[in-house]
Amino acid sequence: MTIARVKCDHFRIPLPRTLSDSTHGEITHFELITVRLTDAHGVEGLGYTYTVGAGGGAIRALIERDLTPLIVGQPAGRIEMLWKRMWWGVHYVGRGGLAIHAISAVDIALWDLKARALGQPLWRLLGGHDPLVPAYAGGIDLQFTLDDLLRQTDANLAAGFRAIKMKVGRPTLGEDLERVAAMRAHIGPGITLMTDANMRWRVDEAIRASRALAQHDVLWLEEPTIPDDLPGHVRIAREGSLPIAAGENLRTLHEFMRYMDAGAVDFPEPDVSNCGGVTVWMKVAHAAEAHNLPVTSHGVHDLHVHLLAAVPNASYLEVHGFGLERFIEHPLVIQDGAATAPERPGHGVNLDFDGLEALRDEG
Repeated sequence: MTIARVKCDHFRIPLPRTLSDSTHGEITHFELITVRLTDAHGVEGLGYTYTVGAGGGAIRALIERDLTPLIVGQPAGRIEMLWKRMWWGVHYVGRGGLAIHAISAVDIALWDLKARALGQPLWRLLGGHDPLVPAYAGGIDLQFTLDDLLRQTDANLAAGFRAIKMKVGRPTLGEDLERVAAMRAHIGPGITLMTDANMRWRVDEAIRASRALAQHDVLWLEEPTIPDDLPGHVRIAREGSLPIAAGENLRTLHEFMRYMDAGAVDFPEPDVSNCGGVTVWMKVAHAAEAHNLPVTSHGVHDLHVHLLAAVPNASYLEVHGFGLERFIEHPLVIQDGAATAPERPGHGVNLDFDGLEALRDEG
C-alpha cells in the first residue's frame, strides 16, 4: 500500500450567520484545507483541517511543497514513521502553528486510507470502545443578543442536544453572569451547561469569574486564559470553583503532558485537525486516561466522533455549526443527547467536491 498521489485543495466556506467570540471577533467564514491520498491500488483517504479565516493558503503550500515529497512513494500503512518524517521535515519552521495543521490533515488522510483499505470504520480500528458519544452544541455566540442566544439554544435542544456551551468574555463579568443566569433559567436543571472564555481573561479575572459562574451549575470553564500561561492555568484550577477544559490551542503531545502533569486541566481538549492528527490525538487521550482524566474534543465533530468512540475515557463531543454539513454526504445526527459513530469504512466523511468548487481559493 504505497502512496501514489497527494491532492490538496483550499476552500473558503461562508458561514450561514456571523459568529463571534472574545478573541477572534466576528467570524464570517472559515477556511477548509483538504488532503486526498491515493495508494497504488486506487484506495483514497481524506483528511482535512481548517482555520477561522486566515492562514489556509500557507497550510496548503506546506502540504504541497514540503510534505508531499516526504510521503509519496512511501508505505501508507507505516503511519508513525510517516508522522516522524513529516515532523522533522518541517520542524525548524514550526513545532506547532501552520506546520502542525498541515501534518494533521495528512495524518487524518493516512488513517482514513488505512481504515478504508481494511474495510473498517475508524473508531473500531482505533479501539472500538463505544459508538454512542455524548454531544454538546458549541455556540460561537458572544455577541448574540440574549433573545438570539436563547432562540439558538431552543433550536439545539429541538435538534436532540442535552448539553449546551455558550461563550463568555464580554466587557464586564456582570454581563456574562446575567447571560449565564438567563441561560440556566431557560434550560432548567436537567440540561448540562458549559462556558468558554476563549483565552479572554487575566488569571485573577478568570479565578473571579470561575467562582461567580459556579453558582449557575456550570460543568466547566473553557480556555480561561492564554495557553502559554501554564502556571496561570494551575492557579485557576486550584483557586477557582469550576473544572477547566483546555487544549484547542495546544499543538503537541508534550504541551498536553505538561498541562496534565501540572494539574492545569480537568478536561483535556485536543483538536485532531491541529494537534498532529489521529496519531497524536489518541496519544493525548491515552495520556489523559493515565492521569484519570476524561477527554473531550474541539471542532470537526465528524472526525472526533470516531476518536471519542474509540477510547474508554470519552466525555463530550463538541458539535460546531460551521456550515460544512451542507457539503457532507452523511452529516452527523444527534439523538437523545448523543452522536453515534458510523459503520462506514474509514471516518466515513464524503465531501461534495463539486459543490465546494465554487468556493475554491487559488491564492
